[in-house]
Amino acid sequence: MRRKLFLAATATVALALIAAPAALAWGAMGHREIGFVAIKALPNDLPAFLRTDASAVTVGELSREPDRWRDAGKIHDTDRDPGHFVNLDDEGHVFHGPAIDQLPPTRELYDQAIRADGAYDMTKVGWLPYSIVDTWQQVTKDFSYWRVDTAAIETAKNPEQKAWFEHDRAEREKLILRDIGEMSHYVGDASQPMHVTIHYNGWGPFPNPDGFTTEKIHSPLEGIYVHQNVKPDMVAAKLSPYTACEGPIMPCVVAYLSATRDQVVPLYRLQKDGGFAPGDRRGVAFMTERLAAGSSKLRDMIVDAWKTSEKTGVGYPMITEADVRAGTVDAYAALYGVD
Repeated sequence: MRRKLFLAATATVALALIAAPAALAWGAMGHREIGFVAIKALPNDLPAFLRTDASAVTVGELSREPDRWRDAGKIHDTDRDPGHFVNLDDEGHVFHGPAIDQLPPTRELYDQAIRADGAYDMTKVGWLPYSIVDTWQQVTKDFSYWRVDTAAIETAKNPEQKAWFEHDRAEREKLILRDIGEMSHYVGDASQPMHVTIHYNGWGPFPNPDGFTTEKIHSPLEGIYVHQNVKPDMVAAKLSPYTACEGPIMPCVVAYLSATRDQVVPLYRLQKDGGFAPGDRRGVAFMTERLAAGSSKLRDMIVDAWKTSEKTGVGYPMITEADVRAGTVDAYAALYGVD
């Protein structure tokens, strides 16, 4: 009943949401710091190529890419911009859609659930959870190819085939950095409270008993404020210990998004109390913690992808690292291809 009353009381929001421009999440510096700090925090059991200073810098820069893609064209932007956010209401539902902990298994079914009332589709409310899972699955597959290439290099008896595996692995390492950069972007978006709420740029035309600002505070806070006040070493100092995702990836992503949504009201309250004014350290501490939450989650998801990749098949016919090391498959045929 509360949910029906809430939606009925905010009928004017439809036009506001439909007309809302796609907002960035974190500025260049925020995204750069999330990616850089996460790579620097990876444990030693991940591949050495990924744990270098150069890779940390590269991932930091590539973490910005999904924002730099913008304005490429209508088809491109329409298909990508809603992947940066999800508009959750104050009760934890996607606006005019399912509860955050009851997301359908695919974007197609998600869109159907949102379209059920006839007023919305997923382009209006965003699909950030799916962006995160999509990129994580890609990174997992990348790692699987790297594992198989490495095993094939170490066991190959044909010099020409070994050379091909070495080249393929080198190219895969470039793709891994690129794909981690993209994943970093969406994981970073999800650590910014205004990217997981209907109150994405000021409180908006919703019940507002606490008198929170309706000014457009989104870009100033995540952009120039972070650039001027938060440095990578501050973020690194606030990283949380590694927490493995036990079970399917989507529930772990949902828990992360829910924790970020819990910071929406604290952010607006802090803004109302002057916490982001020059010289007030409360705002700096808040933004540092949010960036650290994004960097911690990115590190955790990279580690989880690496672990999952051990048993993820690649090529055709599909093979694993263990198959190659056991000598039971033709790795060259599976990866180079016989078709």
